[in-house]
Amino acid sequence: MLEVFGNARSRTFRVLWLLEELGEDYVHIPAMPGSKNVKVLNPSGKIPVLIADGEVITDSSAILHFLADRSRRFTFPAGTRKRAQQDSWTHFVLDELDACLWAAARHSFVLPEERRVPALKPTLRWEFENSIRILGEKLGTGPYIAGSHMTVPDIILGHCARWAELANFKIVESNVVALVNRLHSREAYRRLIR
Repeated sequence: MLEVFGNARSRTFRVLWLLEELGEDYVHIPAMPGSKNVKVLNPSGKIPVLIADGEVITDSSAILHFLADRSRRFTFPAGTRKRAQQDSWTHFVLDELDACLWAAARHSFVLPEERRVPALKPTLRWEFENSIRILGEKLGTGPYIAGSHMTVPDIILGHCARWAELANFKIVESNVVALVNRLHSREAYRRLIR
């Protein structure tokens, strides 16, 4: 049995979404970051945390890759050119989209108030929108980010798009909007947001 610790309104959503896509049995413990039961597993207090076969795995992208590799689904085989391209997409979404959203969140409510710099948010929005434009230019003709089938970076992108909407960060590139709509119409995603 897999155990997932973390509030579903965080990056934990990504892990839950992939588990739903995979049809895995799991237990979700909706723990908040920094809570006692999380700090026992991850001294930083960060979520999500996955317990698989008695081992603790932290960081949403590491957990996603572990689950995808283990099931041989939502990924390409390690050591292949397709996997390298998939990993490139993963890092692009994390570095260019997730990073802007996380920085905006930190300067909105995560950091102590005296450490927040609200004046950064317009720059972060601009950077996010520029990265969405680049993503739109880089996307191929496949229905998903890495081609013909959904992979880990699609999960991360779908979550970032949801986060962006809540944070009022705009996605206006038509092919990116179409991809996000495809991702958000998947049954596994819909089950989680009900």
